[in-house]
Amino acid sequence: MQQILVYGDSLSWGIIPNTRQRLVFDQRWPGVLENILKAAGHSVRVIENCLNGRRTVWDDPFKEGRNGSRGLAQAIEMHSPLQLVILVLGTNDFQGTHHNDALLAAQGVARLVNIVRQAPIEPGMAKPEILIVAPPEIVEPRGSMAAKFPGAAKRSAGFALELARVADEAGILFLDGGGATEASAVDGIHLDAEQHVLLGEAIARKVSVSGVLGLSGR
Repeated sequence: MQQILVYGDSLSWGIIPNTRQRLVFDQRWPGVLENILKAAGHSVRVIENCLNGRRTVWDDPFKEGRNGSRGLAQAIEMHSPLQLVILVLGTNDFQGTHHNDALLAAQGVARLVNIVRQAPIEPGMAKPEILIVAPPEIVEPRGSMAAKFPGAAKRSAGFALELARVADEAGILFLDGGGATEASAVDGIHLDAEQHVLLGEAIARKVSVSGVLGLSGR
């Protein structure tokens, strides 16, 4: 069985916009991804390591453990061997507690790529491939997200382009999630159930055509 690790935030955790509720696994995009790959004949397991409020490399001043650079190497070690690591982070870098722009948030993701590559896996285990997924563009935050993300739509402009550059320089896979779906109209940040399906389908196509699973998982 081949294992894929999803390292993300609430967009991958599956929070239902403007609530504190969570979509079930088959509705979340990681579940959609796993089901599609299994239906295609791959023996695959998608492991979720997704935390609400997780940043790339910055601390949340109000909640512990939201710095994505801390614990990532251990997560890689914990779940190895891994065929693929999917990084879907950056949205929370644009919360009002930070003054980041697209370039800074993308550099945070670049730091995570290096951590994955340097993770202390057991001798003889292959290093996993890496896929960066740019979250759909932030639109004007609404509801409970409005106070958390003031000015985020403007500061995050161009984030997908900056992430594409990071992936190109690192020689890894990239997918613009905004090409598959938009952020929820409910809060301007997260994904509705239908949008999870669209994103999961797009990531499944990317994984399939990339060849990272090869034929060994069939």
